[in-house]
Amino acid sequence: MDYSGVKTQYPLLLTLGLALSCGGCVGTGPNTQQGAVAGGALGALAGAIIGNNSSSHNALAGAVIGGTAGAVAGGTLGNAADHRNGTIYTSEQEATTNVVLAAPPAPPPPQTEVVVTQPAPEFVWISGCWVWGPRGYFWAPGHWERPPPYHRYYVAPHWQRRHGGYVYIQGYWR
Repeated sequence: MDYSGVKTQYPLLLTLGLALSCGGCVGTGPNTQQGAVAGGALGALAGAIIGNNSSSHNALAGAVIGGTAGAVAGGTLGNAADHRNGTIYTSEQEATTNVVLAAPPAPPPPQTEVVVTQPAPEFVWISGCWVWGPRGYFWAPGHWERPPPYHRYYVAPHWQRRHGGYVYIQGYWR
């Protein structure tokens, strides 16, 4: 097989890989970003090793393919964690749910939690709280989180009176 034309496509493959791995990072939650970066790095390393050990010894192509696949997989897993934590919303409008009740149900009493060491100065502590879900309240433990770009304050989940009822608003960054 002739691979002479493949070397001229490296810049295109590299640009495409970076665009795919970083394109979904803006405006998403911190776990999405961290997952995409970590997945991309690990995927690139694994792809480079596999590509180098293949019959073509093409470590760069393996790194691009592995990095792209790793970034997509890592970003997807991180995004699932962001949705589970409910911390990726950057406005009240995004965080507003379709749950409307005549009166908000009282949550159970708060649980005791231990605040662990701050991982870096830019991280903000998100206190644990009872979050409303499809089966009622569930406890979301406190954790440190890096705010999304251009956001510094976290607004905890809450019920808000609107149009003769109460609507549930998930936690969001402001």
